[in-house]
Amino acid sequence: MRSLINILDFSKEEIEDLMWTATDIIENPDSYREACKYKKLATLFYEPSTRTRLSFEAAMLELGGSVLGFSEANSSSAAKGESIADTAKTVSCYADIIAMRHSKEGAPLVAAKNASVPVINAGDGGHNHPTQTLADLFTIKREKGRLDNLTIGFCGDLKFGRTVHSLISAVSRHENIKVVLISPAELKLPSYIKENVLKKKGIEYVQTSDLSEVISELDILYMTRVQRERFFNEEDYIRLKDSYILTPEKLENAKRDLSVMHPLPRVNEISRAIDDDPRACYFKQVINGKYMRMALILKLLKEAEI
Repeated sequence: MRSLINILDFSKEEIEDLMWTATDIIENPDSYREACKYKKLATLFYEPSTRTRLSFEAAMLELGGSVLGFSEANSSSAAKGESIADTAKTVSCYADIIAMRHSKEGAPLVAAKNASVPVINAGDGGHNHPTQTLADLFTIKREKGRLDNLTIGFCGDLKFGRTVHSLISAVSRHENIKVVLISPAELKLPSYIKENVLKKKGIEYVQTSDLSEVISELDILYMTRVQRERFFNEEDYIRLKDSYILTPEKLENAKRDLSVMHPLPRVNEISRAIDDDPRACYFKQVINGKYMRMALILKLLKEAEI
């Protein structure tokens, strides 16, 4: 049974096919309104979510399917001690496909190994968030017209930011990519990603704590929030949470065609004064994510029937 747990589970060519389908959905929405008629998506969200959960639900509903599930662990049998494996086996009896978010790394993988329907990782701890990466790649492609020959800056929480980890893995498969890592020392990209992805793939990268000194080089600036839920120490969170705030003044030296991205939710790391700047792409990511999740649901359900 095919699932999506890590963005690298899909080849470059498969992701390109998903982007083609997403584009076709945008251009010909009526052709897809009953594509998932009588199919059910289960959303198993053990962590709070607004965009991702509603995006999955909107995607399935717009394909003519239906949705069931829960939006917090306390409203599921996990509160009674049920294992992920048993939940996956049980929900497979009710639904045709599962989207799962969990605070523990690897939980969706356990679900996929026990479910009898496809499982989509909707975020597992600080590990992966492959469908956000699909939204990010589609946004970059639509904004830039390409996924190669780009300098991409990742700014903020690079240590715990699962969206950053997934996107770095994805862009490393494209040609002539340069990565700029912008963070305080305490929130640097984990060494295993630098070793196993950037160095292994020969991706040029630099590390800095100063956004202003590198912003003029960037084609993409991927901002992230400092996530309170990933910290064990509240004092560390308070000390670091305002490390990087993007303001109109900081954008003065940026390229006119820079694309400013953010997986959301935003706290204060991007000034709202930037929302009307044509370089702001973070709300475009939201809608692009819905279309890519529609394409993904279609692909996994089709393969499950083969």
